[in-house]
Amino acid sequence: MTATEEQTNAQDGAGAPPDQVDVAVIGSGFSGLGMAIRLKQEGLDDFVVLERGDEVGGTWHFNTYPGCACDVPSHLYSYSFALNPDWSETYSRQPEIGAYLRRCADDFGVRPQIRLGCQVTSAAWDEEDGRWDIETTRGSLRARVLVAAPGPLFEPKWPPLPGLDRFEGHVFHSARWDHDHDLAGKRVAAIGTGASAIQFVPAIQPEVERLHVFQRTAPWVMPHTTRSTKPLERRLYNAVPALQRLARGGVYVARESLVLGFVKRPKLMGVVERIARQHMRRHISDPALLAKVTPDYTIGCKRILPSNRWYEALVQPNVELVTDAIAEVRPRSIVTSDGSEHEVDTIIFGTGFRVTEMPASSFIRGRDGRTLAETWGGSPRAYRGATIAGFPNLFMLLGPNTGLGHSSMIYMAESQIAYVMDALRVMAERGATAVDVWADVQRDYNARIDAQLEGTVWNTGCSSWYLDDTGRNGTLWPDWTWRFRQRTARFDAESYRLRSRSESRTAVPA
Repeated sequence: MTATEEQTNAQDGAGAPPDQVDVAVIGSGFSGLGMAIRLKQEGLDDFVVLERGDEVGGTWHFNTYPGCACDVPSHLYSYSFALNPDWSETYSRQPEIGAYLRRCADDFGVRPQIRLGCQVTSAAWDEEDGRWDIETTRGSLRARVLVAAPGPLFEPKWPPLPGLDRFEGHVFHSARWDHDHDLAGKRVAAIGTGASAIQFVPAIQPEVERLHVFQRTAPWVMPHTTRSTKPLERRLYNAVPALQRLARGGVYVARESLVLGFVKRPKLMGVVERIARQHMRRHISDPALLAKVTPDYTIGCKRILPSNRWYEALVQPNVELVTDAIAEVRPRSIVTSDGSEHEVDTIIFGTGFRVTEMPASSFIRGRDGRTLAETWGGSPRAYRGATIAGFPNLFMLLGPNTGLGHSSMIYMAESQIAYVMDALRVMAERGATAVDVWADVQRDYNARIDAQLEGTVWNTGCSSWYLDDTGRNGTLWPDWTWRFRQRTARFDAESYRLRSRSESRTAVPA
């Protein structure tokens, strides 16, 4: 292959990754792409982004189900350094978010460093050489620093339903929507009533013959304030970018105020609950259905979902809300615990993602040869949600306890990216070949996180995807997001073992 051909392949995201790089980034969603852009802005070009998909975007590339949209306002759900004045709605839909990310990859010139269709299969730390040995479906490479940004809402979660392998109809997950399968006139089972389902169920309800919605736990649903943006708004934001920054700031403050109810004073959630109850009663008059859709847990314990169409869909004559547990799947039906048989042609799983399992943890091996999954033992923990003791030069973006129940994950990702960039600066200044967080620092940090989570609405006893296999909340950040940004504003080298340092370890501040 000629040099010109190699350059063309790189521009197209094709070809094998380079043999050696300074920084390897796994994933090209908001966090991974943001990391790449930041490296490029600092003049650090010796990096590669390894993306398993055929285009950048992560969650917003793979999730294409009907009605797919973000439940965080558009002004806040974008990079702070790349505001988009042309959002068509105040809460953006998947096609627009995907297009935004592709545009950012092009505009910031990181396409040459991205390898598409390049899935990482293993990454092992070589203690002697101070490098990560990485295997991908397109070849192997070595990197001094590994940044894992696979995203928490990516790998679909499939419940183990008895008899599913015998089903003769069509089956797929909402996160891998089969657009070639025509739902018109079909009898469809939608399993799950989480964030994805409340978007795709109203979207497909008008075209299917019969829709059986299988609910394990009723969600709290709030009125949605989404609307189309006005042409005047878009013109003003294009002409005066400071106005959009002001609008973004206003959205941030409004969202941040929800921490008062979620974390500081959970009793305040009573006001939100009254609004949610009014919302369901406004759309549902049938007492039996109203009882089914009314949650039996504290609002906020599971993610609060915004929708103006969910309850409207449930009352349609071709929709049945099923709350009995699924006993088994038969070749052409689903049978529930009460003995009822529901004949269906198609099963769509809206059962969420393997958030707390973090699939990438199964192939990343640290200093002692153990994987992250083995080290965590079913309960992910990290320092600043970014570093793990025993895994030198590994930085996670949107790792354990960085999730939010109220605001934009991009804010958290940008905070961590700044932390990683400062770590690279400190390593360069001190000639450090490797950094590894001290185990007791990580342990103390997580103990403080756990203590903060104790009094929050998220830990009030409901079963949610925030909790890991041990019952610990290893997902959410239990404080103001600006406080997380404060704590990640600089790389605290005193919390780490720097390989090249001969000085004794310094005390770590509380």
